[in-house]
Amino acid sequence: MPRGKYARKRLWRWHSNSLRRRDDIVEAWIVLAVWAVFAVGGSVAGLVTARAADETFAAQRAEREPVRAVVLHDVPLNAPAIGGAYGRRTAAVRWVASDGSTRTGRTEVDVGLKAGSRVTVWQDGHGRLATAPQSPAEAAVESDFLGVAAAAGLALPVFGAGAVVRWQLDRRRLDEWGREWDQVGPRWGHKIS
Repeated sequence: MPRGKYARKRLWRWHSNSLRRRDDIVEAWIVLAVWAVFAVGGSVAGLVTARAADETFAAQRAEREPVRAVVLHDVPLNAPAIGGAYGRRTAAVRWVASDGSTRTGRTEVDVGLKAGSRVTVWQDGHGRLATAPQSPAEAAVESDFLGVAAAAGLALPVFGAGAVVRWQLDRRRLDEWGREWDQVGPRWGHKIS
């Protein structure tokens, strides 16, 4: 089908037409409103989510700091893995917090370390063990992904609501066509005996 004919076919509800019903006009406005809400709302939701995530990651980078810690026990090569992490196991470590107090805790370390080995761990502003903060590049990628996910998450309720309203309009049109056929149909039929 040529491109111009396809565009005319898609936009037929907007043109004057003797077959166009009020429900067709309502449906055209609903489709337009659904796309407008998705475009504007999805953009806003995506931008707000991405910015909030980026600020959170930046705060983590500012708050967390690396400290040197000492492994308290040997970490054997066959120690149980954590979360499928290859070559990493949990082990007890000791470190000196920002306030000067000595703390102990468990964190991921490489396998094969001996007791007394020095490792770098991350602590939060309260001196508790924390995961390493994401680099600015990693944070940007994750922020962008979360923004896209927020926009896509808005699509389901918006397009779902539009589909429900269009389904109700279709049911109403079918009922109306049925009533009209009940009036016109008997005049078209005749019995052959």
